[in-house]
Amino acid sequence: MSNTFDTLNSLPGGLLVRPPTMDDAQAITEVIVACDIDEYGEPDFTEQDLRSIWQTPGYDMATDSWVVIAPEGQIVGFATVSDNEHVRMYMYGAVHPAYRGRGIGTHLMRLAETRARQHISLAHPDARVTLQNWLSGVNTDAQCLLEQQGFTDIRHHWRMEIEMLEPPPTPVWPEDITIRTIVPGQDDRAVFEMIDEAFQDHWGHMPGNFEKWQNWTVKRKDFDPSLYFLACDGDELAGSALCKYQLNIGWVDDLGVRRPWRRHGLGLALLHHAFGEFYRRGTYKVGLGVDSQNLTGATRLYERAGMHIARQYIGYEKELRTGVELSTQAIEE
Repeated sequence: MSNTFDTLNSLPGGLLVRPPTMDDAQAITEVIVACDIDEYGEPDFTEQDLRSIWQTPGYDMATDSWVVIAPEGQIVGFATVSDNEHVRMYMYGAVHPAYRGRGIGTHLMRLAETRARQHISLAHPDARVTLQNWLSGVNTDAQCLLEQQGFTDIRHHWRMEIEMLEPPPTPVWPEDITIRTIVPGQDDRAVFEMIDEAFQDHWGHMPGNFEKWQNWTVKRKDFDPSLYFLACDGDELAGSALCKYQLNIGWVDDLGVRRPWRRHGLGLALLHHAFGEFYRRGTYKVGLGVDSQNLTGATRLYERAGMHIARQYIGYEKELRTGVELSTQAIEE
């Protein structure tokens, strides 16, 4: 695989591929936003999201990303690969709607898979190694392309939303629970460990990396500590709702409750608390993402809170090496 300026021999019209630079961030974002608008009529991605990908510890733009350049000089395609312990690889790609049907997506997919396979030798020797890609449920062309390349539909993910026409219910907190916001620099490690523990019961989870978590949360330019809500039982963190603004809506990034505090209404109370804060700020639409077959029953909780399915995403997987599955597949009682 090459990461220099190479002609894409399989593509007509003088299209070129190269690794991106930071100066390409806006142009790449515009391609991704064009795909969002084509699929759902509105954007769902920001330049900050892209920069967070590039700034992830261990990520190398020179080997892990590609852009496709049209003869006129504009960027019309993008792909990237990231990894979790070299065992679970994740691929993401976007081709501008005006340039689809020219083999760009296929070429980028092959570059991404080639890069993913380079991780195999770095993975635990007994581990199963996979490459995953998550697609919009309405992008049938991309689904067909993945299936042609040997990927299998393995999981569905929902984006759920609520549009509040009136103030949400006042939270009903379990006994001894108090609520506060994060203290940046003081709570970071404890919050990460609490979230990582809570999410160990989610399908596909692998132990997290603190530096990567920081990059995607407290170190983002748009991080707002007043939206990171922590539920405390004395000095212990029982759960959290880590929220942010995602374009024009409120977003609950991580809603997690540790096992000892589950089934007492804490998850619903945290959700109502988050809804209430967004409502107070004049934001009446709130969303979150959830595994449609969530092992802890989170989808039922969100439905009880008045949320509905707004979008569906499909997870595709290709096995690169057989072995022992290291990620969570079921809850161990």
